[in-house]
Parts: sequence; C-alpha cells; structure tokens
Amino acid sequence: MAAQSGDRDGARRFLRRLLISAACCASIALTACSSYRGAAPTAQADFAPSLSDRPPWQDAVPRPDPLLAEGNRSPYEVNGVVYAVRDSAQGYREYGVASWYGMKFQGRPTANGEIFDVFGATAAHRSLPIPTYVRVTNLGNERSVVLRVNDRGPFHPDRLIDLSYGAALQLGFAEQGTATVLVESLDLAGVDDRRALEAATYRYLQLGAYTSVIAANELGSEISSRWAYPVSVSAVDTDGRRLHRVRVGPFSDIQTLNQARAAFIEAGYPAPQSLP
Repeated sequence: MAAQSGDRDGARRFLRRLLISAACCASIALTACSSYRGAAPTAQADFAPSLSDRPPWQDAVPRPDPLLAEGNRSPYEVNGVVYAVRDSAQGYREYGVASWYGMKFQGRPTANGEIFDVFGATAAHRSLPIPTYVRVTNLGNERSVVLRVNDRGPFHPDRLIDLSYGAALQLGFAEQGTATVLVESLDLAGVDDRRALEAATYRYLQLGAYTSVIAANELGSEISSRWAYPVSVSAVDTDGRRLHRVRVGPFSDIQTLNQARAAFIEAGYPAPQSLP
C-alpha cells in the first residue's frame, strides 16, 4: 500500500509540473504575439499621456505617398481572424466606433515601421491601404480631424478605427474612450489643386445666427477682444425672417481656418460652420 501511495504522489507531482510548464508556454506565446499591436492581451494596460508636454494640434497634411509593401500585406491573420487590405481607399466612407491608443505604444513601430507618437495625427485601420489620409468626424459634436493611417487595428469587432490619444483629445472623446464617428478617405488626385480650392471655398467660420442684432454684435465684440481674427456681422433673410450672422474670416488657407475652429471649440463655443 505504501508503494502505491508513493506512486500516486509521484504521478500528482509530475502532472502538476506538466500543468505549470503548459501555463508558462501559453504565457510566452501571448507575449510574443503582443508585438502586433492589439493582437493579444498583455498585462500592461494602455494609459493616457501627461498633457504638460502636449504640442499644438496639427492635422495631417495629405500628400501622394507611395503604397509600400510594408504594412500592406494581404491577407493577414490576427487572433485567428483573416483580414484583407483594400486595393484602394477611393470612395471609402463608413460609420462606426472610434477608440484611442496611448502611452503603452509610445515610441513603438507602427505597421509600416514609422514610430508611434501619442500626439501625432495618425490612426490604425484594419483594411485601408497604408498610408491613407482620412477625415474623422465625431458625430456627437461635429468636430473633425485629418489623420494619416499608418497602423493596423483595432482588432475588436465592435470598433472601426483607432486614433492617437492626441486625435481623440482633439475630437473631444479622450475621457470617454470611444465615440461614434464618420470616417471618410480623402481623394489625393490633384492634391495641390484641391487644397487651393478648399482655401478659396471655405474661407469663413460662422459662430452663430441671431434674430437679435444686439446679441450678434455682442458675440462679435467678444470674439474680437479675445482673438485677432477679423469678425463681421451681416444680415440675411431666410424663411421669412431676418437673421444676423456672426462670421470670422476670411482665412488665407484651410489650415489656418482649422486652427481657428479648434481654438473656438476649446474655448467652449459650439463647433463653427465653414462657409464660402
């Protein structure tokens, strides 16, 4: 009986060693997979950066970058799911949920080898060619940014796009973590002509339209006292009533206009409307 008991104890110890060994191998496998951003869970949770070193926001500037092999392998597999990269981003327009990624990935290479900057105007998408320039609009507040897709993800079935923390901050959903957005690819055909056309077309920001000329003039004076932008109040008749529009501008280029829009939103004003 003593011999049988010893055999059973030995068998238990052997089985325990096997289970511990298997658990260690599984842990190593998961850690190895984590080099593909979002491919597998890791012990370290993502977190937001300190805002003390936050640089001024700059939208990505669209340019006709070549599509390189790096980052565009298709099909590719993550967590047992196979994904395909689109042949072209032309005409892409989709609604979905955006999330952000932050300091956990700061300084690490993206899918095409570029280094991730937590405050950069970049994004990750599962199927758009890298790089693609997209306009992302937060449908909750109508804020929008232009971003450069240079990474893959998010590998979560309920999310459409991952943004840098800086982009999420600019869109106003960094604290909430996610937002419903519209993602639209930007057509780079004749990109220089397109920029000139945008600058000529959208030259003003309208901050409001009031039935009271006194209220309109008060807002105009408030804007003039806080910023050096030119402000005008003009009357327009619409639907049988007269409104007094408060407009800022004209702006010399679309980038300056977007910077002014961001400043007004950050100061607590409703998102201004772009006007010709």
